[in-house]
Amino acid sequence: MVKIAFFDTKDYDKELFDEYNKNYGYDITYFDSKLNKETAELTKGYDVVCIFVNDKADEETLKILEENGVKVVALRCAGFNNVDVDHKGNLKVVRVPQYSPYAVAEHTIALLLNINRKIYKSYQRVKKYNFSLDGLLGFDVHGKTIGVIGTGRIGKAFIEIMKGFGTNIIAYDLFKDEKAAEEMGFKYVELDELLAQSDIISLHCPLTKETENIINKDSIDKMKKGVIILNTSRGKLVDTDSLIDELSTGKIGGVGLDVYEDEEEFFFRDMSNSYKRDKNLSMLISMPNVIITAHQSFFTKEALNNIASDTCENIKQVMNGEKCKNEIL
Repeated sequence: MVKIAFFDTKDYDKELFDEYNKNYGYDITYFDSKLNKETAELTKGYDVVCIFVNDKADEETLKILEENGVKVVALRCAGFNNVDVDHKGNLKVVRVPQYSPYAVAEHTIALLLNINRKIYKSYQRVKKYNFSLDGLLGFDVHGKTIGVIGTGRIGKAFIEIMKGFGTNIIAYDLFKDEKAAEEMGFKYVELDELLAQSDIISLHCPLTKETENIINKDSIDKMKKGVIILNTSRGKLVDTDSLIDELSTGKIGGVGLDVYEDEEEFFFRDMSNSYKRDKNLSMLISMPNVIITAHQSFFTKEALNNIASDTCENIKQVMNGEKCKNEIL
């Protein structure tokens, strides 16, 4: 029987994986703690380690896993920036690359509309029977230029939705999909051109050495005044200090974030009764033109079911010596 050490467990994880596991018969132990070099000792005697976005599978951690006899690291997410892909051991690493691009794309649109049309601000007013429109002025998204950084499955799903708004789409990606650009009606440009022309910039690229802090002081300086920035990908795509500085000057019109540069200690937890605070995160939360959600863009019924089913199948294929299309290491 395949033994799985399941880290960073939430109630919904256990409920779903227990249900799907009826078809596989894995022996799963659920741990609340995140995987890192300190908690890696818990994996002795396990064949598989299952992790999420804020677990750390760096070189030191991976070495401990191998020493403990672990054969597979199964990510239940698409991104794998938390895994040292240069590790030269015998571990197999698999992921879930397409659990639901629509979930993330639709959440990105929700952030945009919330910022632009001041939905939350209006909702809070109406609850107090204040029906004034002062301070609620937005703009038509129709006709605006949308800059999309990253045109993978999620980026394309976002583009498809934004085309329905009647927008002009330009995109930047190191790996261009010219066929999709032609079929979907968007245009690839260089990054500087995208920064200069876009009214709204949305990040849908993975976190790599090339994309880390792709939004920084220099890139923001090249943007239009009043630009809206959306990030539902990875927090470290954005340099938070630069973002706060430029929000304070009025250069940036609004920001929608579902991820944060240093989210590991806060996101996916109830911190409301804790005195622990992050200075930059608190500053962003306090700003009237910033909307932050708690890394929930993936959080739909369809996505969670796909994550559970694909993760279980990935593990089965690798443990049976079969070819797995979702292998990254």
